Amino acid sequence: MPQLFSSKKTWIWLVILLLIFALISYLARSNQPKDYPDYVTDSPAPNGVKAIYTYLKQKRDHVDTWAHNPDWLSKYSDDRLLIMIEPRLLTDTADMQAYETFMEKGGTILLLQNDPDGMFGIEAEPVTEGLTDDIFITADRDEPYEAVKQSLVRLKAEADDSVLFEDDAGVIALKRSFGNGKLIVANSPDWITNGMLLDHDHLLLILTLFEEADLKEQPNVFFDEYGHGSGQGPAFITAYPKWLLVLALQATLLAIIWLWSKGKRFGPIVVPREESVRFSDERINALAAWYLKGQGYKDALAIQADYVKLLLQERWGIPYHRTWLNIAHELGQRWHIATEDIQEFLKELTRVLQKKHIGQQEFLVWTKRIDRLREEVEKDERETDNVARNV
Repeated sequence: MPQLFSSKKTWIWLVILLLIFALISYLARSNQPKDYPDYVTDSPAPNGVKAIYTYLKQKRDHVDTWAHNPDWLSKYSDDRLLIMIEPRLLTDTADMQAYETFMEKGGTILLLQNDPDGMFGIEAEPVTEGLTDDIFITADRDEPYEAVKQSLVRLKAEADDSVLFEDDAGVIALKRSFGNGKLIVANSPDWITNGMLLDHDHLLLILTLFEEADLKEQPNVFFDEYGHGSGQGPAFITAYPKWLLVLALQATLLAIIWLWSKGKRFGPIVVPREESVRFSDERINALAAWYLKGQGYKDALAIQADYVKLLLQERWGIPYHRTWLNIAHELGQRWHIATEDIQEFLKELTRVLQKKHIGQQEFLVWTKRIDRLREEVEKDERETDNVARNV
């Protein structure tokens, strides 16, 4: 009885210590500032774009984020403006093709990226001359814009492109027709960030780009978050509050300690082989009858040939992944028949296995031919075993 009381008291103190640890961990976590990725719409940090995103949501009815696969964009491409701010490099050809299909069907993409070279066919070149701390950007107006320099590349405009902004070093922003839609590219994503939006003429420049995108004709505006990796879905540890994860961890540790104290042990369950492996003539006959009734001669022959290939790998060392036509040399070293016969056998077997359907007569003929090879392999193995026993 005293031992039982002592054990309960130990458990109570252990639970109290774990709860104190969980509380300290939660308080330490809550006092740390949240770290936001760059150029995301929910970030109030200087490198976030929450300011312009909130502004547009207040001024327009349909402004949202897009974190889905770009394949879905083509379903609503005729009335959508997609704003992509410094997206990750699109190495997936399917994603790039989906964005291009979106524009070809009438959508508009506003791409703000420091170095857009290679994106949607855009070409850019590095520049070293004509760069100053403040760039005076000329446009279709009397007075030039003033903006802070960030990018060290300038865009290459084609003959049909409309140059929107340029300075002494080259083109900074352009507009290009893309099927029934259009692509607007600027090499200065930092203009739209919270920390620089109100500096110089950055806000005016961004609004000018929006005007070029015809916001009146594009009632639905989306900020692309898929390009920042948000399309992959939240990780498990970020989907729940930190305090809940800490409590779940403590509960798991308590459960493990409780099971250990009760003498529970973990390990594989050993099942007698005769309870899980029971082969019989009745089962084999039933399986054969099922294939015959369903006229599944092609499948049955493929299974038989596949089994022989496994035997060839296990007993003769011929790799399973190699095709029948590529094992003629190795097969000739072990199968004591003419080389021409082996090559003819493998060529005809490959032809039969590539057929969509085979008849019963052809199935019976090839079953016997494959069976001869199987018997040769197993016969060679039995002779080897006998020699080993005699030694």
